[in-house]
Amino acid sequence: MKKIISFALVAVLFSCSKKDNNDYAEDLTVEEVTPTVVTDPIAEGKSLVEGADCLGCHKMDEKMIGPSYKEVSAKYENTPENVEMLAEKIIKGSSGIWGDVPMPAHNGMSKENAKYMAQYILSSK
Repeated sequence: MKKIISFALVAVLFSCSKKDNNDYAEDLTVEEVTPTVVTDPIAEGKSLVEGADCLGCHKMDEKMIGPSYKEVSAKYENTPENVEMLAEKIIKGSSGIWGDVPMPAHNGMSKENAKYMAQYILSSK
């Protein structure tokens, strides 16, 4: 009797779990991935600055551990070359330009996000 019940149980489990290859295709769904389009790089940069550790050392209008964003924007013209250069400094870190305290590297930051941040900083004139 136990053998019959065991066999019946195995048969039920096997029949419930077996799918035809066509059945699998019905279960698959393809999600459309829409790339994020940044329509306002300055707003994006501000959001990134506020979400990172930047505000622990920098303020908009006054010097803290590092220079204020207005000091940076007064020193560097808002050009693609300066955006690129500042993005590199954000990612790799910097020292000696604004004093003795080095700015730490942000190696996990993407170049694109660092550029948005630099654009925001340079727009603060």
